[in-house]
Amino acid sequence: MATSAQQKTEVTTNGKIIEVPPAISVRELAELMSVSPIDLIKELMNNGIMANINQQIDFDTVAIIGEEMGYEVIPPQIAEPELPAKEEIIPLQKRLIANEDPANLTPRPPVVTVLGHVDHGKTSLLDAIRKTRVVKGEFGGITQHIGAYQVQVGDKVITFLDTPGHAAFTAMRARGAQATDLAVLVVAADDGVMPQTREAVEHARAAGVPIMVALNKIDKDNANPEKVKQELANIDLVVEDWGGETICVPISATENIGIDELLENILLVTDVANLQANPNRLAQGLVIEGKLDKKRGVSATLLVQNGTLKEGDVVVIGTQHARIRAMFNDRGKSIKKAGLSMPVSILGLADVPDAGEFFEVVPNERTARAMVEARTATARRAQAPTARRVISLEDFFKQRGEGGDQTLRIILKVDVQGSLEPIVNSLKDLGDEHLKVKILLEGTGNISESDVNLAVASGAIIIGFNVEVDPAAHRVADAEGVDVRQYAIIYKLIDDVDKALKGLLEPEYADKTIGRAEVRAVFKITRRGQVAGSYVIDGHITRNAMARVIRNNEVLHQSKISSLKRFTEDAREVNTGFECGIGVDGFENFQPGDIIEAYVKERVN
Repeated sequence: MATSAQQKTEVTTNGKIIEVPPAISVRELAELMSVSPIDLIKELMNNGIMANINQQIDFDTVAIIGEEMGYEVIPPQIAEPELPAKEEIIPLQKRLIANEDPANLTPRPPVVTVLGHVDHGKTSLLDAIRKTRVVKGEFGGITQHIGAYQVQVGDKVITFLDTPGHAAFTAMRARGAQATDLAVLVVAADDGVMPQTREAVEHARAAGVPIMVALNKIDKDNANPEKVKQELANIDLVVEDWGGETICVPISATENIGIDELLENILLVTDVANLQANPNRLAQGLVIEGKLDKKRGVSATLLVQNGTLKEGDVVVIGTQHARIRAMFNDRGKSIKKAGLSMPVSILGLADVPDAGEFFEVVPNERTARAMVEARTATARRAQAPTARRVISLEDFFKQRGEGGDQTLRIILKVDVQGSLEPIVNSLKDLGDEHLKVKILLEGTGNISESDVNLAVASGAIIIGFNVEVDPAAHRVADAEGVDVRQYAIIYKLIDDVDKALKGLLEPEYADKTIGRAEVRAVFKITRRGQVAGSYVIDGHITRNAMARVIRNNEVLHQSKISSLKRFTEDAREVNTGFECGIGVDGFENFQPGDIIEAYVKERVN
């Protein structure tokens, strides 16, 4: 059986060879060496190190002591971690009903989002549907906008999410949410496919949602439906009358032409999907939007995806819980319960929730508190400083390029239209039948938050040519670990992508100075050699950082900081204004007045 020291420090023995981590206590090292802690402390004292039984000592010190006591000290042999297998993404709605008894499932209304270019009539279409089809009421009866509403089509109901755009659509998807069963893409017959249209298509595809086309403005004299269908085919949306599978319904939102046919086709497509849920259970679903009202406090729009939501229910959202004080439907009318696929605004929350957060009703407040406490603890642990990268260009070959048909997904933003075509053509020529480049989105202008959200949802790299990264996009990219690369030379851009496909691209690093210390005195320590008694004049000095020894503005030596002490105690970091003892690997010829400059290697791409 392994000792407690071995379990804690993950060290092993093999004859006179011991594996030791970067830091280990005196007690644990004594157990590892099978010697008395007293004998080990005496040996440390012989080498000028005063340490008690619980004190941590670094690897370099252990190496010296181990050699004196007849051991060879080596660092732990860490195996390369295996890359996890790519998991199939299962939509939230399917996960919610996976464990339900099929006998309890009933059909539920479909949930639809309308996307499209800003001038192609998305708002006009939504208004046309609302004016004639709002459930059990007239358009004038809508007194409260809650981000979603329901319409009646015969004896069936359709829920429409009135999102601010496709960016919100993918932001929800990036958080693992899935609220929509169908995306209706509005394209103007007199204008055709625009950059924002292509962007909307890629956002819908990234979310794994089927797409239907509403060909709007067919009443215009300059409408050219066949030209638009050709442009749709160019982005892999081949309509049915061209032999494809994409349903395309000609409409005019302003003249109320084709609205009924569009709604009927929505029901036709979603009926085939056999949408079901269990109405006879505690409610589950997604937050569509949240806001703070000066008069009513925090309100949140919830979409019920499973079960039935009731006034007075205890609901848990993220790391907060509350009892529902009041509920309102899409017309602002107070209601007591909300069924499947129904959007409802609730009051009672203390904090504004984020769109895309999962909600669930629990039996009582005691259960809710326990869930929130567990989630809070998990969130606290997750805040440890670990870098999470979706995928980097350098890592593409290793992570995704080993066998099979693998695709490097790219979002490309350039400064002007003239730069776009040569870059796109060059990128498409790269790769082979197994390793390919797919440009999810191409366009001009700065890299936006919407671009980053799409990259998160689709596992893409963002490449910019002569463009900047918006501040909001920069924050999201850092938080989500998205690789955003900027170039000013086309051949460098193409060369890096080509190397990534072949597994030849290496990350680039630059030196970043973190602190400077002035040598005030030089001390000799038995068996350790010369140590510089120093005063930190700028930044901070950290153990195991790299260091330059500078004298009269000339670099004498560069290597790793081998030891860092405050008086007799080992230190991990010493800040400005404090004294310390610094040892530099391979250098002992210190003189008062020398500058020790500590630096780290920082990745620049």
